[in-house]
Amino acid sequence: MEITTAFSTGDTVVYPNHGVGKLEKIESQTIAGQELKVLVINFEKKRMTLRLPLVKAKNTGLRNLTTKDDMGKTLALLTKKIKTTKGIWARRAQEYETKINSGSIISLSEVLRELHRDENQGDQSYSERQIYQNALERFADEVAVVEAIQFEDACEKLKTMLRVA
Repeated sequence: MEITTAFSTGDTVVYPNHGVGKLEKIESQTIAGQELKVLVINFEKKRMTLRLPLVKAKNTGLRNLTTKDDMGKTLALLTKKIKTTKGIWARRAQEYETKINSGSIISLSEVLRELHRDENQGDQSYSERQIYQNALERFADEVAVVEAIQFEDACEKLKTMLRVA
């Protein structure tokens, strides 16, 4: 059975648990007597290389970068007012982590909108700040690559958009 891929060597891809990486190569490996095609993805910021069997790529949520058009639509979501979710923090924190690790740029925008605090809204708990920062970094990584800007500029752009909302 031949498996085709929408990924090519040199593509910048998004892996849900680690964020933006570069597909270095697609290689064949023999594991337990089976020939497998493996995607070799380098996450330079994390100094990590991931070897992902091609047959598992879809199930893990590996995806190509968001297009400029879709990124624009997603960024527009950041400026919309939302009603902050209430409830038990432990349950909400778990939902936020699930959204962050889903690989969905829209889910990342939802987490950012819900956890963003202005100066007049009071302090966040340590775990809220950690989850917010994780979502911000994942989102900014992708914005930086799609818009060909520095990571720091992408972070500032996202924070500015959230303050406007």
